[in-house]
Amino acid sequence: MIFQLNADPAQIPDPALAEADGLLAVGGDLSPSRLLHAYQNGIFPWYGDDTPILWYAPHERFVLDPKNIRISKSMRQTLRSDRFRWTYNQAFSAVIDCCAKATRKDQDGTWIGTDMRNAYIQLHELGFAHSIEVWNTENELVGGLYGVLIGQVFSGESMFSLVSNSSKYALIQLAKHANLKLIDCQVHSEHLESLGANMISQDSYMQLLDQQEYTKNGLDLLIPGPQNNK
Repeated sequence: MIFQLNADPAQIPDPALAEADGLLAVGGDLSPSRLLHAYQNGIFPWYGDDTPILWYAPHERFVLDPKNIRISKSMRQTLRSDRFRWTYNQAFSAVIDCCAKATRKDQDGTWIGTDMRNAYIQLHELGFAHSIEVWNTENELVGGLYGVLIGQVFSGESMFSLVSNSSKYALIQLAKHANLKLIDCQVHSEHLESLGANMISQDSYMQLLDQQEYTKNGLDLLIPGPQNNK
């Protein structure tokens, strides 16, 4: 069943009523209040320039348990090397811009339009959306990811890689250093499956999400230590 959202940002349809492909609702806006209500209920926006705002709640969720992340031998060598360093929340706008420009297999264009970009930058400025940045030895941004944090659940929105393994490096550092219970990858990708992500039911995802609460600047509480990391 597809719901038409009204002006009330707290209007949240039951995610169990989503269509088979996860589409739950259409319309509304990308205000911080509506986005936060949506993520708290396992719902996220995903749409293109030629459609209204579409809201999804997949019946199966593609997730990564940080404790079970798979790191290949070659990736372990990369982690031990001086090839990259990582930070968090130091270049959020640059990360989302790079994600918007990234080309992806079997996908024409990007879903990160101007409205989406501005909405998540506003969420970041309010302390609820976060980025992981990966830098090379010349201090150039070469990879990263961003998403929304609900308690100890990180709902990943997008990632990018300008050089080999830099997006994997970002995800691994997030999994290793943030005290997370789950990284929500939303929809399946071979790239994330290789790192150990798997499908769980919507019910299982919601049971964990129901135990979480938003905390402003929550990633600061979950990642100890300085901003300049190896």
